[in-house]
Amino acid sequence: MDIIAGKAVDGTKPRREWIYAKKPGGRLFNYRQLLGYTLLLVLIGAPFVKIAGEPFLMFNIVERKFVLFGNVFWPQDLHIFVFGMLIAMVCIVLFTVVYGRVWCGWACPQTIFMELVFRRIEYWIEGDWQQQKKLDHAPKTWARQSKKIAKHAVFLVVSFLIANTFLAYIIGVDELWKIMRDPVSQHLAGFVSLMVFTLVFYGVFAYVREIVCTTICPYGRLQGVLLDDQSITVAYDHRRGEPRGHRKKHAQQAVGDCVDCRLCVHVCPTGIDIRNGLQMECVSCTACIDACDAVMEKLDRPTKLIGFYSTAEIGGERKKKGNTRAVAYTVVLAVLMAVFGWLVFSRSQVDGTLLRAKGSTYQIRPDGTVSNLYSVALINKTHQDMPFRLVAAEENFTVHVVNKIDELKGGGTAQLSFFLISPQRAIQSYKTNVKVNVVVAGKVVETMKTTFVAPPGG
Repeated sequence: MDIIAGKAVDGTKPRREWIYAKKPGGRLFNYRQLLGYTLLLVLIGAPFVKIAGEPFLMFNIVERKFVLFGNVFWPQDLHIFVFGMLIAMVCIVLFTVVYGRVWCGWACPQTIFMELVFRRIEYWIEGDWQQQKKLDHAPKTWARQSKKIAKHAVFLVVSFLIANTFLAYIIGVDELWKIMRDPVSQHLAGFVSLMVFTLVFYGVFAYVREIVCTTICPYGRLQGVLLDDQSITVAYDHRRGEPRGHRKKHAQQAVGDCVDCRLCVHVCPTGIDIRNGLQMECVSCTACIDACDAVMEKLDRPTKLIGFYSTAEIGGERKKKGNTRAVAYTVVLAVLMAVFGWLVFSRSQVDGTLLRAKGSTYQIRPDGTVSNLYSVALINKTHQDMPFRLVAAEENFTVHVVNKIDELKGGGTAQLSFFLISPQRAIQSYKTNVKVNVVVAGKVVETMKTTFVAPPGG
């Protein structure tokens, strides 16, 4: 069937060609495994690690509670999340401009789970790519079906474990344990969510696979807009490799270094031919680099026929000794991440909103002092109970709390009303800017600003 622009000539949708990826190997693959399994360990373990009673990471959308590195964030910390999202966007743009789509092939959870978990299971049960292909086209015998059942059973188990981890990020480990221990009827929503997540992950890794990277994920499509001729990508050096042809060791032949073995195609998880130039489907996993280097070494030819190159290099421009742009962008990324880290770790443990009481005005008291009534809402952003008191920052003002509350419960809130009192003779203007501190264990953890209204003293 002839295909033009993704559609068959007769108008029907072309049938998907299943990708059988050859088992990769080589120096870069070993590095990728080391990084991938390390990230996998962090990804699985992060919600189960606790810092001062709070999970290392949690994104509880239901209760609008987010935890980063043991620090609890509430809706009042929206500005930090907005800044974090801006940093993430800038990181995506700058990182891609300089280093291409390395994130996709080396650190993306979709790639890590697909290539380092599910494909490894597939190799273990069904064999390498040729054996998988042969098995899929074989008659439906018991031997064939038993392998298929075993593979998909393991896929479902692994998907169930991933779903539990994913749910732990949302509701927390403690709530997840309750779902596991208690009867299903007590946590029906959690149980249904767990089953849905399991089926979604199973569908993605058993059937959808590379389509996530080539069609669904928007980042792959952004790549074509973000890259320029100086961006580092996985590329084929056509000047050295063409014309293609079979080559014998130590032989002098009028052909390029590419022997057209197609190993670079066989190991590609998205099924592309890297020799056709830069393509959106390339996730920079470097499997083709390892495969090609192995062939070049056997032929006593220089490696890196496929390697990390910019479009300018492939076009014949000399490689710059120092990539100033890459250094500059990396510095910008480091600065942005440092600022975000400072915002996260310097954030106040208590958040307060101070307002003048509605419908109230100043009161001149018989003892020569003036008072204003205020209301304050306090939020404890930690998990620990926190004894506190309100103290005026200015010497001439004192605080008299109406409804006495001495302690903020962990993760709790408190509503207080209080009078701010000052001798009238100390008032210099009708409106005076004042500050009220929230003091915990002798330390000011939050400062709130307001205005004090009173006629100036005589």
